[in-house]
Amino acid sequence: MEQQLRDTSANQTIALVEYFLENYNIDKSQVYANGFSGGGETMSLVMGKRPELFTAYLQCSSQWDGKYEPAVNSRTPVYFAIGESDEYYGSDPTRIAYKKLHDLYVEQGLSEEEINELLVLDIKDQKYFISRGQRNQHAGGLLFAFDEEIMGWFFGK
Repeated sequence: MEQQLRDTSANQTIALVEYFLENYNIDKSQVYANGFSGGGETMSLVMGKRPELFTAYLQCSSQWDGKYEPAVNSRTPVYFAIGESDEYYGSDPTRIAYKKLHDLYVEQGLSEEEINELLVLDIKDQKYFISRGQRNQHAGGLLFAFDEEIMGWFFGK
């Protein structure tokens, strides 16, 4: 039942993006997706279904629940940002997702330089959060939206 609800959310997200793209004057080369926490789980499902809708995807403080191959086949850039000791997910699921995407790119014959243009793993230590007035790494993932390096990469795609 829970998976069915999550698939419904992902399908509704896809339908909404498609609706906006069909009915509004939107530059289809500049459609960005961000998923934070549970929203990242949903967006990873979207990326496993229709990644070509997006210019780039930023996953913050979450885990990847979608398929990997569609995201790799579409070459949609993905940036993973999470705290090393994220209180909700930990950083291991993010490391695993990065490795799976990375390995699929290697299988496709991409060089490390090409992969680094498409895929970033950014695991922040506790100093990152403390220096920005945040002790909780999971909730502190909201800081990523204000990080010039992360957002510069994201919107530079």
